[in-house]
Amino acid sequence: MSTAALERLAGLLPPERLLRRPAELAAYESDGLTAFRTRPLAVALPETEEEVVALVRHCLEWKMPFVARGSGTSLSGGSLPIAGGLVIALNRLNRILKLDPRQRTAVVQPGVVNTQVTQAARPFGLHYAPDPSSQSICTIGGNVAFNSGGAHCLKYGMTSNHVLGIKAVLATGEIVSWGGQSRENTGPDWCGLFTGNEGLFGIALEITLQLLPLAECFHTVLAGYRTLEEAGDAVSAVIASGLLPGAIEIMDALALEAAQAAVHAGYPEGCEAVLIVELEGPREVVAFERGKLDAILEASHPVEIRPARDAEERLAIWKGRKSAFSAVGRLSPDFIVQDGVVPRRRLGEALRRIAEMSGETGIRVANVFHAGDGNLHPLILFDGRESGALHRAEELAGRILKMCVAMGGSITGEHGIGVEKREFLGEMFTSDEIDCMQRLRSAHDPFGIANPGKMFPGKGAPALSHVGLHPLEKAGLISRE
Repeated sequence: MSTAALERLAGLLPPERLLRRPAELAAYESDGLTAFRTRPLAVALPETEEEVVALVRHCLEWKMPFVARGSGTSLSGGSLPIAGGLVIALNRLNRILKLDPRQRTAVVQPGVVNTQVTQAARPFGLHYAPDPSSQSICTIGGNVAFNSGGAHCLKYGMTSNHVLGIKAVLATGEIVSWGGQSRENTGPDWCGLFTGNEGLFGIALEITLQLLPLAECFHTVLAGYRTLEEAGDAVSAVIASGLLPGAIEIMDALALEAAQAAVHAGYPEGCEAVLIVELEGPREVVAFERGKLDAILEASHPVEIRPARDAEERLAIWKGRKSAFSAVGRLSPDFIVQDGVVPRRRLGEALRRIAEMSGETGIRVANVFHAGDGNLHPLILFDGRESGALHRAEELAGRILKMCVAMGGSITGEHGIGVEKREFLGEMFTSDEIDCMQRLRSAHDPFGIANPGKMFPGKGAPALSHVGLHPLEKAGLISRE
């Protein structure tokens, strides 16, 4: 990078909002996938849309790679910096610009934290439905980039189902506005295309979200099972009955142990798996569905059924589930989180296969996942201080992803492809399909400066492989711990 380019970059922001020193850059070297790290050239902290646009246009002029970042909770390396590139941190663009309770919409900046939208909407009897486990810290911009879901996506869908409009600056420097306040748009679904693009098109500046009425009441049930497969089969029975719960989640014994130690959730002891099912809606509807659900769960032969008796017990159940990922850190110094998807009818089979693979490799796996849509979240435990431990964990993660595809599922439900799963894209899509995706990317970013090296396969060894280096490592763009 030339001296002139750096001088021009330094002129776009006050010195205190352009981080250059090693100690300042350390916090941005990795996202939630800590197995990969690299140090960017600089980190920019814009506070206005105009500053974001100016930074993107600077990167375009000098062909400087840039990565947009929110809270860095990505678990696939999606916001991993690029060596010699710029990180544009959006946390200071954190205002809710408009909340219209009559239209049930909110216009927010990308740095707004997920839960803040519901907090602002709650006085009007509304909420924002997508609720990823990191919702207390993850940002709406990141949710849009990765099309995040959450525990209640079974009933309410993913982020893409709740984005009505987007204002963005593309990697070409062009400012675009798609959609708006209406839920009935015509023409191409540009918002749907942008949502889930993993930052390869540009940066969202404003996002218009739909809000939904708060549920009148909830019925939340814990059911403990002797095996993971029994819990998975119970999920299939609930869905086959025609019920549409707000959420269906499963945690296995390892995850339960961690959550209990972390937040004292009070889960049943001695079970290999716990199923959480939550009904929500009008009181009359929930009362009817409750009887149906109770009969289904009784027939699934659980060790114990424990309905939440009040709001406090319901919150305790969800606190344990939401804290499970971080709580597993009590069991292992390091872990990889996967998010492959399998058809619900094969959920029990998939869980049994994961247990078999865990036994074969001697690597412990904790399972926490969105059972309602078959979105697995196996947490593969390892100690990075042991030679080869990371590679063995990655190999197991790769086997699990290939199993998901072989069962008719997907390599990702909500975490995205990022760096981690680039080489597995070809397991799901043909070369022509991948070429079509790359053409779409090039239309928005012809010079490939927006989050380069993510999502698409490249030459060399895959990220999830015990053999050799990742291709971006070979190029000196990223490094592992």
